[in-house]
Amino acid sequence: MTGQPDPRPSRRERPAKPALTRDGIIRTAVALMRAEGLTRVTMRRLAQELDTGPASLYVYVRNTAELHAAVLDDLLGGVDLGPARADGDWRDRLVKVLTSYTAVLFEHPGLARSALVARPSGERYLDLAEALLSLLDEGGVPGEQAAWAIDLLLQFATATAAEHAAGEKGPADTEGEWAALAAAVRGASHERHPHIAALGADLLSGPGVARLNWGFHVLINGVLLTPRPDTPEGPTAPDAPTPPDTP
Repeated sequence: MTGQPDPRPSRRERPAKPALTRDGIIRTAVALMRAEGLTRVTMRRLAQELDTGPASLYVYVRNTAELHAAVLDDLLGGVDLGPARADGDWRDRLVKVLTSYTAVLFEHPGLARSALVARPSGERYLDLAEALLSLLDEGGVPGEQAAWAIDLLLQFATATAAEHAAGEKGPADTEGEWAALAAAVRGASHERHPHIAALGADLLSGPGVARLNWGFHVLINGVLLTPRPDTPEGPTAPDAPTPPDTP
């Protein structure tokens, strides 16, 4: 008895899968993030998208953290570095570059939170760091202060984007939280919280972009006026601050 023919194409007839490359993996991860969000960008989900096994990806990307850092680096290509090559006050141009970086993170809330711990090391991150350092150099910031300043400035921008990213919360939830905070400030006791009561609504005043730009200027001015402490030479920055010595 003759069986029915198998409608599925044989392995010989299937088109050959494109060879895996790191660049191809990252491009697919970026597309997946745009379509489904960063939480879906896992090694297992990415392997499924590429029609391969997760073990094959580890040849090119060590883990999910490195994958997210590479996705962040790819998206840093959207940062406007033009102000670094333009004319005008170097502080204002530096703030424009940093604001553009913050805007890229605002577009991707999950990435903003991941960027707090991600360590991008690709060409686009180096381009951003070079632009920031060139502007600080133009402003007369000593190299050793500029070296620490870019980390501080990017941390502030990243934390701001992460804080204001709605994430899994909807706009109504976010508005409700702000309304509750505003009500608490307005109702602060003059006896228990005299400074809060005195400032009142001014604690929450001003549009977000104005507060962001003001924060950048505060940091930039502080960098100009604050010399870096003497430290051992070499790349010894820890992942977390070292506690002070106990007397």
